[in-house]
Amino acid sequence: MSVRTNLGFTARDIARAVQRKDVIIVIDALRCCSTIVTALANAADGVIPTTTVREARMLHLKRPELLLAGERSGIKPKGFDLGNSPLEFSSQRVKEKSIILTTTSGTKAIISSKGAKYVFTGAFLNANAIAKAASEIAEREKIGISLISVGTVGHFSLEDFICVGAIARDFPVDNVQHSDAVLAALLAFQRAHKSLDTVIQSGYHARHLKSIGFKGDVKFCCQLNIFQIVPFFNGEIIVPLAKAPNTEVGMNGF
Repeated sequence: MSVRTNLGFTARDIARAVQRKDVIIVIDALRCCSTIVTALANAADGVIPTTTVREARMLHLKRPELLLAGERSGIKPKGFDLGNSPLEFSSQRVKEKSIILTTTSGTKAIISSKGAKYVFTGAFLNANAIAKAASEIAEREKIGISLISVGTVGHFSLEDFICVGAIARDFPVDNVQHSDAVLAALLAFQRAHKSLDTVIQSGYHARHLKSIGFKGDVKFCCQLNIFQIVPFFNGEIIVPLAKAPNTEVGMNGF
């Protein structure tokens, strides 16, 4: 049986993926998912996504030992410990700590996926690891895979679409049946990957981040497969899949 892949862009697409019981991969390459991957790779205990700045602040009041991180329009809100730059999430800052994170688009998409059994966050940084874990689960449980391209405030984004293709490239060829949309993303990645940084920097959101001082973030987020972390959202907190209880793939070393 072939594993079917789908590509979604909207909250409605996420709801349909949850209803189908698909493995969901949320992709917000610039920068939410790259930040989550980096935080966990640098030994953070977990990342708690929140929808609004107010919700994040309220949770922090209840649990002040947690780091408070996030952005609106790319900028760290007043009083937050960290922004949404993956470069801020060094091991010195986040090791053995849990982080509250709120972002303009990415954390909302993650939370919208919470009805699914398997929700992962993917980026260029961990494309291969995400593809391997998701395809193994989908094949074992005989379910599909939905890749959710978060975009920028509800609009299509070049980097997330190409990142879908980067992940799709590493699915096993012999047992995956791509939708036309995923195939288009794969073709886009194949065309762009030799000059990925240059292509991504030409996109709207990358240009915005560069204009407010985050050119280094864009370059960092365009690196392929520098981490083997598979961030898994259990409905409350995002943790490395290897540390998630009751997941066979987690027990197998991802």
